[in-house]
Amino acid sequence: MAEDTVGTDVGGTGADGTPAEATAGVPATFRGEPESSDSLRTFGAVLQALREHAGLSRQEFAELVRFSKHTVASVELGRRMPDPTLVERSEEATGNTGALRKSVRHLARQPGLAAWFRQWARLEATAITLYTYECRVVPGLLQTEAYARQLFVDELPPLEDDQIEAQWVARAERQRLLRERPNTTFSFILEEQLFLRRTGGVEVTRELIDHVLEVAELRNVEIQIMPLVRESHAGLHGSVQLLETPENKWFAYTEAPESGQLISDPKVVSVLQRRYARMRSQALTLEDSVGLLQRMRGAL
Repeated sequence: MAEDTVGTDVGGTGADGTPAEATAGVPATFRGEPESSDSLRTFGAVLQALREHAGLSRQEFAELVRFSKHTVASVELGRRMPDPTLVERSEEATGNTGALRKSVRHLARQPGLAAWFRQWARLEATAITLYTYECRVVPGLLQTEAYARQLFVDELPPLEDDQIEAQWVARAERQRLLRERPNTTFSFILEEQLFLRRTGGVEVTRELIDHVLEVAELRNVEIQIMPLVRESHAGLHGSVQLLETPENKWFAYTEAPESGQLISDPKVVSVLQRRYARMRSQALTLEDSVGLLQRMRGAL
């Protein structure tokens, strides 16, 4: 899976390592590939210095740029790639010096994320709506460490220990979105077979189901299970993700081996939205999905 591999640039990619078709229609600020983690910390330090020079507390600044205080803190500490919208609003809030716009062009790569997945991850970090249908593995946002590490161990060619560690750190950071963005709506449709496969063994699967049930209790998260036996299924084309940006623009993302495609064409995104809507009606209800997971957990 794209989010499960370190990844290298492959044939058919754009200049920044993203598939060429993925950049069509995407604002230029989404396309630049960052270069080193030091630059993230440097950008964060510059943002913090400009904020303090403007006499703004972190809370006051967060209200001005309309991002959470936690997001601002993560960017200032060099832990998170700044969203293009945050950069623009930060410029306005700190006197339009141009320092942030210029420095953002040199921002760091996100270690542990495949090159073709980084563009989606940047959009995901500020999305107000995020839909995920998965038929291959439990989505990264819902994985436990033991489950994720099993996926990393199964990668071919084999990963080194530091690569596995970098991927888990990146995944754990992404998972904070579920709790740090309580106003974002998360919807997941998961195939029943993902839990029946028992990836990593019985104990790993027990822990995974417990974790998914815990996440399902969050008010901003909906988890539905697509039953193993289903005569009509709108998701047979494969896994897909959809998101809505703070500007109410929709994007979609699909994956293939060693590549991914970020889709911005409204016509294509509309088709995928309709498929997802149909799947929501075909999957088990929220209550029945929880009940099925509990029964599966009890049977282990």
